[in-house]
Amino acid sequence: MSELNWNWKNANLWSLVLLLLGAFIVLLPLIVVFLTSFSPAGTTPGVMGQNNWTLANYREAWERGKFLLAFANSTLVAIAVTAFQIITSALAGYALARLKFRGRQAILLVVLATLVIPFQLLVIPIFLVLKWGHLINTYWALILPTAVNGFGIFLLRQYFQTIPVELEEAAAIDGANRLQILWQVMLPLARPALVTLFLFTFIGEWNDLFKPLVFTTRPELRTVQLALAEFQEQFTNNWPLMMAAVTIATVPVMVLFLIGQRQFIRGIAATGIKN
Repeated sequence: MSELNWNWKNANLWSLVLLLLGAFIVLLPLIVVFLTSFSPAGTTPGVMGQNNWTLANYREAWERGKFLLAFANSTLVAIAVTAFQIITSALAGYALARLKFRGRQAILLVVLATLVIPFQLLVIPIFLVLKWGHLINTYWALILPTAVNGFGIFLLRQYFQTIPVELEEAAAIDGANRLQILWQVMLPLARPALVTLFLFTFIGEWNDLFKPLVFTTRPELRTVQLALAEFQEQFTNNWPLMMAAVTIATVPVMVLFLIGQRQFIRGIAATGIKN
């Protein structure tokens, strides 16, 4: 018995060592970026002395990159797209999980098929539709193309199926209709899945460069990633300044993920329980 416990402890120790090593490998580029961002101009990436820490790079990057406007635009677009996706995914996911109607499985297959179609393949027809609607160079051009997402529909559909039907039946007996059941019963219980969808969508929109690059040309509509790309073109040889700009653009989504990581893990884990 003692030998078995010893082997078990050794296995746990090696697992911990491997996990720490993997975490270090993953975090190493972020550490280099962070350290370089505090270095004086002309410093080699990742190389720092003991007494040359400076915040000047962050002040200069914020001012030259005009990140205040970019942050406002990215936040507006990300929140709007996230809100649309949560609403549409909740409605469609609940219908596919609970309502019995002809063609439900076919619709689910179509939703899943959209997951394998790259957005870049649809950019020309989307551009033509936006142009027809006079939406090019507007916020709607950044919001509407991704207002509905097959992943969100599938994610909430899977999570709704893990919720006991008896809860809905009890609410129906009390006189609640379908929308009331969805709003008052299903959505509160599906909070981990909603947080997961929120994080996926918000981070994806925050990091998106393709839509602002294709659908907008007005400087006042540029987002964080477009501002970062323009900033990198101007300061190619100033590594500390570029790393400061990268850190500025990355910190908000990292903080957001750290806040919601527990619900994120629960949402991912629970969606695979039922088919």
